Amino acid sequence: MHCPKCNSKNVVKNGCTHYGKQRLKCQNCGRQFVENPTRQPINHSTRELIDKLLLERVSLAAMPSATPRANARVTGVSLRWLQYYVNQKYYQVSKSVEVTKKKPGRLVIQIDEMWSYVGSKANKQWIWLAIDSETREIVGVYVGDRSAQAAKQLWRSLPPVYRQCAVCYTDFWEAYKQVLPSKRHCAVGKDSGQTSYIERLNNTLRQRVSRLVRKTLSFSKSLDNHIGSVWYFVHHYNASLRS
Repeated sequence: MHCPKCNSKNVVKNGCTHYGKQRLKCQNCGRQFVENPTRQPINHSTRELIDKLLLERVSLAAMPSATPRANARVTGVSLRWLQYYVNQKYYQVSKSVEVTKKKPGRLVIQIDEMWSYVGSKANKQWIWLAIDSETREIVGVYVGDRSAQAAKQLWRSLPPVYRQCAVCYTDFWEAYKQVLPSKRHCAVGKDSGQTSYIERLNNTLRQRVSRLVRKTLSFSKSLDNHIGSVWYFVHHYNASLRS
């Protein structure tokens, strides 16, 4: 017998599994394994497929419906492993924006907040987004309530150059007036067209992330995963623009 991790022959018996199979242990690296396992490690191509599905309107992590079972059948992995993989993916995703470097000067951003929920519609979670009007990059993100404190968190998520120079176009929500610099804040209606890019982004986000669709069973049960899914999409969206 060879260790599947380090290929060492220094292997000894180490009890049995609950299925009655002989468990073996490598004395060199400590890896435990069984001979001729029925469950093989998930290969790289399957993981890449799951990563792509996370960016489409296909729910892999929301558990109230049968949708994850269908995805488990498509990818050939177990529901338990799939949920664990998604949890780790969303936990490790960076919670800060990565955008093209800008020089100080006239910058224009559009800001809006989008309604979502976790667990039940009583637990509202607002997704605050800011987008660069020229590059279309997402430059600010925050998930929380709809208060002025949440607007302040969105403002802090912006790169410094935007906080110093950008003109901000928003709707007439009161929280913006309390946070954004008055000389660089313009509250406008939808008919002005000055918030059209951010409104289109909201629509794209709902179409691509199934847990944000208004009428669906694929809603989030975990706030951490809800936030992670938003950030995961944001990084992919900005990277696709840069490429």
